[in-house]
This record gives sequence, C-alpha cells and structure tokens, in this order.
Amino acid sequence: MEALVTVRRLAAVCTMGANASALEKEIGPEQFPVNEHYFGLVNFGNTCYCNSVLQALYFCRPFREKVLAYKVQPRKKESLLTCLSDLFNSIATQKKKVGVIPPKKFISRLRKENELFDNYMQQDAHEFLNYLLNTIADLLQEEKKQEKQNGKLQNGSIESEEGDKPDLTWVHEIFQGTLTNETRCLNCEAVSSKDEDFLDLSVDVEQNTSITHCLRGFSNTETLCSEYKYYCEQCRSKQEAQKRMRVKKLPMILALHLKRFKYMDQLHRYTKLSYRVVFPLELRLFNTSGDATNPDRMYDLVAVVVHCGSGPNRGHYITIVKSHGFWLLFDDDIVEVGKEQQNN
Repeated sequence: MEALVTVRRLAAVCTMGANASALEKEIGPEQFPVNEHYFGLVNFGNTCYCNSVLQALYFCRPFREKVLAYKVQPRKKESLLTCLSDLFNSIATQKKKVGVIPPKKFISRLRKENELFDNYMQQDAHEFLNYLLNTIADLLQEEKKQEKQNGKLQNGSIESEEGDKPDLTWVHEIFQGTLTNETRCLNCEAVSSKDEDFLDLSVDVEQNTSITHCLRGFSNTETLCSEYKYYCEQCRSKQEAQKRMRVKKLPMILALHLKRFKYMDQLHRYTKLSYRVVFPLELRLFNTSGDATNPDRMYDLVAVVVHCGSGPNRGHYITIVKSHGFWLLFDDDIVEVGKEQQNN
C-alpha cells in the first residue's frame, strides 16, 4: 500500500552500520521473528523513492514469495526482475538478522532500462511502483509467450493464434482489480458500463480527511450536463446522465495512492497538499458494484510509503511496515522500531 502522509520521527535513531545490534536488543531475542531479516538499503544519491517502495514490497508476503521463487528458476538474462530477485534473496538468506545491503545492481539496471530514473534527482515513488510492477508483468508475459512458441515449434507448428490475450501473471493475481464505470441516462434510465483493470487506486485528498472519505469521493456520482452531455445509444442523442465508478473485482493486495501533488494554476507549478489523512489498520471497501466478487474482503494495513517534504521535487521518502505484529520504520540504511500511532 502506498500513501503520502506526515509522520513523526522517533527520538531514538539506530544507525544500522554502527549499531545494528540496537534493533535486535529493542525487539528482543525472544520476540525476534524466526527466519525474518530487517535490512536497510544504501541510498545511491536520491534513491530513497526506490528504497522505500522496495521495502514495502519486500514485506508484502505474496509478492516476496513469488520474487524469491523466480530466483530458483533456470537462470535467465539479466533484467529488472532478476536483479530484484537477487536483492530479495540476498536479504532473505543473510546470516545476520539486521544490517545494511547496497541494492547497487538493481539501481544500475533500473537506470539502464529507464532514462527517467537515470539521474540523481528526486523521483516519484508512485511512478516507480507503477513502472516496476508493469515491467515485471511484461517480462513474465514475454517469457510465457516464448515458452508457448517454443512448445509449438517442438510440435511442428509455427502458427500463432491471432487475438491471443497476454496471460495474467502473478503480478496481476496479487495487485490487479477491476473498476466498472457506470453511466445512467437520465432520460431513458438505460445503464451502460465499461470495465477497466487497475494495479493501484489513485484518490484525491482533502483537508482533515480519512482514507474512507477519499474512497467515497473517488466513487461519487457525477452529473453530465451542458456541453458534457452523454451520448445515449438508446435515445440516439446526447442526454444528461449520471456517472459513477465502482470496484467490481477486489485485488488480493490493495495499493492506494494519495494524490498529494496538485497543479496550482495561480502558481504555475505542482504543490504538495500536506493534509492529515487518517487511515485504519483494517479497511473494507464499500464502493463496490452490485456484481462485485468478494465485496466483504477485509484489508489489513501492511506498509505505508511516506513522503516527507514540502514539494514534489524535494524531500525524502521513508517506509513504515508491519511485520509479525509490530511496526518498523525503514529510512534508507536506518531501521528502527515504530509505533502504531505513527500511521495517523
């Protein structure tokens, strides 16, 4: 889950390079989870946007398990996914429980593959998350396509089936949901709907609000009138209509993006909306369609990516994650025990 919120820093800071054992002591040997590792990531020049998202994804258990499983498959040529699986495997197989790892190979590959990230400027964590998930999905689909083609060649067939849809990958199985855009003609009452898949939901924020309120705003009914009238197929003319967005298929893991960076016409630039947004530790989506699958699914908060700073081109990203019942704050190479109250 991704959210941009203001967070209070703890007074005690554990410098992982010098005092890695301090985190172990604070958690306690009896409470420290078996086979778990808490490692900070080295910042290679404004790569906090990347480190924060990687930490959130590492503690997303279904995603971590799939990436680690990819590591043991027959070796493939280097890609963003092979570099990610190497990084996750390096963390998961450390002899020490805490420490620092430099994600050098991953950052190098990222900069080679996308010029947007090939610099030392601050980048947007949400853009990086989208790029990473879509790139991994594309890689997996291409591998599946190659496997099918190789199988057809072995069977003496080289014809490809036209109109073949790309296979859904484990990225889609974990993060993909479906929205349905419903439009109702106010003249004949006919309802048309169009489905759209998503890997994350971007919602607007307002002053003194909550995640629930943001989601309600996302699905508010909008009236189409005047020059924005809707062309109704039944009436065969433009008519006033009501439009609303609903969630038709709930994803296994719900990633929410709070749209804190807003373009201000009077300033001719983007500015940050530093509003307080309260979000619960458990969330049930109420803005579902009538034919939604598993509409009562309950989501538990597992990670928050936080932007600290006054604007989109400055500041710093950190991550708060929930692991085995307690909260941890990851700030590049620093890892410290957090508090539940920090998430408000």
